[in-house]
Amino acid sequence: MPTAMPTTSFTDPAPAQRLERAAAALTAKNFAVEILDDAAAARTRVKDLIPEGASVFTGASETLRLSGIDADINTSGRYQAIKPQTLAMDRITAADDIRRLRAVPDVVVGSVHAVTETGSLVAASGTGSQLPAYAGGAARAIWIVGAQKLVPDLPAALRRVEDHCLPLESARAQVAYGQPSAINRLLILNAEPHPGRGTVLLLREAIGF
Repeated sequence: MPTAMPTTSFTDPAPAQRLERAAAALTAKNFAVEILDDAAAARTRVKDLIPEGASVFTGASETLRLSGIDADINTSGRYQAIKPQTLAMDRITAADDIRRLRAVPDVVVGSVHAVTETGSLVAASGTGSQLPAYAGGAARAIWIVGAQKLVPDLPAALRRVEDHCLPLESARAQVAYGQPSAINRLLILNAEPHPGRGTVLLLREAIGF
């Protein structure tokens, strides 16, 4: 039976005990995990984790935008930033090149829509552009996750995606692209086969959807 969990709780930051429980579960599944105070701390830590000159793809993420991490990566000149490179390419004639660049960067940086206390990450997408890199195409992955995204288990994670994240993302997409979003792709990361490849920066504050 799915865990009963009111939708309103999807916006409340999880307390320290639950964050530590999730961190322990993720660590047992070969993710590298750090619990940080806030987005400012994550912004500093991301700079430490990514070597200068690395090719870096940032997935579409309110967490990255609000924290300033997206701008740090894509406008600083410190990295080979994939997003601005692909946005400047022709969507039709360079479609294969765009797909390959996004799928296999040195580092992918993004967020997820839910993290479970049992140690799973859940990411939904309308286009799936960031998911190949998340799943294993990138040599390294870094996810910045606000404390409000912590849920007990996978059923609660899927409810969070559908009941909370999708309406918010659809409203954003309607303004940005003139059409609502949809859960066309869904990725569940239950473990990391390559220890330490994936780093989860769990924040004590709420940020993003």
